[in-house]
Amino acid sequence: MLISRRLFCVGGAAALGHVALAAPKQSGTDGYALVAAVDRERVLRAAKLYVKEKPQTITSFPSEKSPGGVHDFFSQADYFWPDPKNPDGPYRERDGQSNPDNFVGHRKAMIALSIQMPALTAAWLLTKDRRYGERAAEHLRAWFVDPATRMNTNLEYAQGVMRGVTGRSYGIIDTLHLVEVARAATVLQGKFLSEDEYTGVKEWFRSYLEWMNTSKKGMTERDSANNHSTCWALQAAEFARVAGEEDMRDELRERYKNVILPKQMGADGSFPLELKRTKPYSYSIFNLDVMAGLCQSLSRKGDDLFAFTLSDGRGVCKGAAFLFPFLEDKTRWPFAKDVEHFDALPVRSPSLLFCGLGCGRGEYIALWKRLNPDPSDAEIIRNFPIRQPLLWV
Repeated sequence: MLISRRLFCVGGAAALGHVALAAPKQSGTDGYALVAAVDRERVLRAAKLYVKEKPQTITSFPSEKSPGGVHDFFSQADYFWPDPKNPDGPYRERDGQSNPDNFVGHRKAMIALSIQMPALTAAWLLTKDRRYGERAAEHLRAWFVDPATRMNTNLEYAQGVMRGVTGRSYGIIDTLHLVEVARAATVLQGKFLSEDEYTGVKEWFRSYLEWMNTSKKGMTERDSANNHSTCWALQAAEFARVAGEEDMRDELRERYKNVILPKQMGADGSFPLELKRTKPYSYSIFNLDVMAGLCQSLSRKGDDLFAFTLSDGRGVCKGAAFLFPFLEDKTRWPFAKDVEHFDALPVRSPSLLFCGLGCGRGEYIALWKRLNPDPSDAEIIRNFPIRQPLLWV
């Protein structure tokens, strides 16, 4: 087992530290000071644990099921199971029900990276203890620079279906866990990575972003209608940020305004496509978290995406207003309960913090402070990609 229950429980620790290029502060509240006051001890506890852990990339976890090579990320579609009527045929979907027999070694390795590396980076920012920065840089070298252990810059074999397709466009959501790694990487530039090493990191993200933009799987995921397209956009925004692709970030601002928001949000601020799922509560929270992260990533002076609304008033603040009562009191949820993991929610959603600051709603921030910052349910952790909010404010 790559990640112990103890590591998962500490995994939600938030990081501390200003990051170059971070989104501007909103609503007159010092978000950095706010989160620092709440999360300081948590990030230090996490870093003391993670500094002892050596990096492990996907090359440490080969799978006989993978159609690719040792450097190719591989995962299986979560909700696909053997077909009782055709045991030797392709697996069949049971929406919302994760198959426990799936290979998850590569996904766990990436989640471990997403938990450990940003927390170590944050601990260095907080303490200037070089042990933390050096270990964080080791993760970047292993995953993105070292030819012996680096991951290939595509997801051709993600979320495949046994005896069916070898990979699907939906698999691109798996690299959502690289979003905060990319953001934290900018902090280490010129400190613990040589110029050539950091160039290697930038080139990895540039190459992967190109694959996301030009491959059939990447373009299909970009043009999907539900949370997958939101996750694609947040990845593209942060990968473009570390790669210095500002034209891409400009395109994403327009895509949020003209495609993502109008296609996904209902008139009441809900996400109708998520409400149709067998896990409507968790998918609604997840999509709002990612959309708020996208607004936080792309907002800039003169173009505040939290303030942006469509002509009918739809915007991320309306989405937060719709969901907030159900985060505050889950018993109010008027829709079907999730088929799995309903009892594990809510947790400390980043949308509460980002929309609390960006929409000027103190009650969101107060709830963010109260909720559990350290989910231990593996499924919740998988859908909890923003764990270190001080890297974002």
